[in-house]
Formats: sequence, C-alpha cells, structure tokens
Amino acid sequence: MTYLLSTNCLTKQFKDYKAVNNVSMNIKQGEIYGFIGRNGAGKTTFMKMISGLTFPTSGEISLFGYSDSETKKMFSRIGTLIEEPGLYPTLSAYDNLKLKCLCMGINKTHYIFDLLKTVGLADVGTKKVQNYSFGMKQRLGIAMALVGEPDLLVLDEPINGLDPQGIVEMREMILKLNKERNITIIVSSHILDELSKIATHYGIIHKGVLIEQLTREELLGKCCAHIEIKLEQSEKACVILDRMGFTEYKMIGKNTIHIYERLEETGEIAMTFAENKIKLSSITVVSEALEEFFLNLTREA
Repeated sequence: MTYLLSTNCLTKQFKDYKAVNNVSMNIKQGEIYGFIGRNGAGKTTFMKMISGLTFPTSGEISLFGYSDSETKKMFSRIGTLIEEPGLYPTLSAYDNLKLKCLCMGINKTHYIFDLLKTVGLADVGTKKVQNYSFGMKQRLGIAMALVGEPDLLVLDEPINGLDPQGIVEMREMILKLNKERNITIIVSSHILDELSKIATHYGIIHKGVLIEQLTREELLGKCCAHIEIKLEQSEKACVILDRMGFTEYKMIGKNTIHIYERLEETGEIAMTFAENKIKLSSITVVSEALEEFFLNLTREA
C-alpha cells in the first residue's frame, strides 16, 4: 500500500538527547491525523523533519510514494504552520500573501483574495498584521501555508492561545479544508478532547517515542464514548430510539439520554427526531475519558 506519508525509525538526536526516537508512522490520503503529546514530547521536531525544515539524525521519510533523494522534491507539496507564522508585521495580509506568491511564481487573478476568503480574512482590508489578534495571525499563517495548493498541511498546535470562539472557527476551517479540498492534515496538540472533534486517526508521542496509533473509532471505543442528547420529550424520544433499533442507552435525569452504540449515527437520530416533531436542545458525541486515557497511557509509558 502506498501512503501519502511514511516514516521508518525516524530519529532526531541533540548530543545525548533524542527528541524523536525511532518513530515509524503511516498516513493515507484524506486523513486528519491528530498528533498528540505533552509539551516537549517531540511533536514539533517530528513535524519539522517531515516538512524538510530540519534533517533527521537517522531513519527514512517517504512522501507521496517517493523516498530517499526524491523526497526533497516533494517538500513543495507540503504547507506548514509550525510554531509562530512567519509574517511581516508592518504589511497587510494581502501583501504578506503576495510576497509568498511571488516567491513561488504564482500570479493568478483573485488568487490571494480567494485565500483570504478561505481563512475568514476577506474583510480585513489594509490593516497591518501587527494590529491583528492572535487568532487572526493564526488564520493568516494557514493562508500562507495554503499558497501553492499543498496536498499535505502540517499544523503545529494551531488552537493554542485561542479563545473558545477562535477554537470553534479553527476546527471548522480544518474540516472544510479536508473535505472540500481533500487536503490531508497533520495537526498536533496536547488537548486530546479538542482533537477528538476533527481527527480521523491518532498518534500519541511521549518522550520522543510513538507509543500508540489508532483510528477515531478505536480511540472512542477505548474511552467509552457515547452520544449525549438533551431534549424535553425524553419519553417519546425513547420510543423512537426503540423503533430505530437502539438498545444500549439510558436516561440521565429528565432531559438527557446517553447512547452507547452506533456513535456515527447522530445525523440519522437528529433527522428522525425532527420527522417525529421532537425538538433537540443538543446532540453530541461525548468522550469524557479521553484526557484520562491519554494521561494513563503516558504515565504507563
């Protein structure tokens, strides 16, 4: 099987310290790979190596089916936002993007405006970047990473420092880029609960070692995830759930139902309830034990 990204025993050593230690990882086209680890676990160093920003001490990197010396030619197909975005503070968002486009030989009509619209900065005008909020700078950093239409987007802790609204907007942007542009995304964070809302696959790194790789379904299964429904007509809702074939659910108080099976069917549940005129306050997949799972796993490692 050909992977979009594959590493074999990738290692980065600084004197006697191994920041990344024999990491072997495989990522397919179209995945959102949540790269999880505590601060200092090796996430940033690994992401820099696969992006061509630093060289590994040992090991191999294969990109888009190419390896060895050919890998270097593939780095242009990767967009990166690692640590802080490299921006000119006295220039506008448009001018920052224009400089990168010129460096990459891109001179298309409306190209920059389309990028600004994609990341939600279409209305910033000539405002200088030094006057942007942290969230706006993160958005512009992603726009910079999208110049050249990359096939792989590498995002290092993009939600750190954002307020709750900014986190939601960043999450929606990542999902949109993945679904509408078919961009494969590697996104790192130490906030497992937030990654669980977007990632399809996970890798957990601890002290430079990749200690676990699993799919979203496998992670939710290990963490006893469930669908949480909040509504007023709970008794009627239970009748509908019975008709739909659900058996593993229970009432939590008067207005909440927890379902412990078929977690991917929230859309079908909401639609069926609407057809039966049952008004929902909310329906979400809750993974209350995700952080505990992560802490236990790293503690054992």
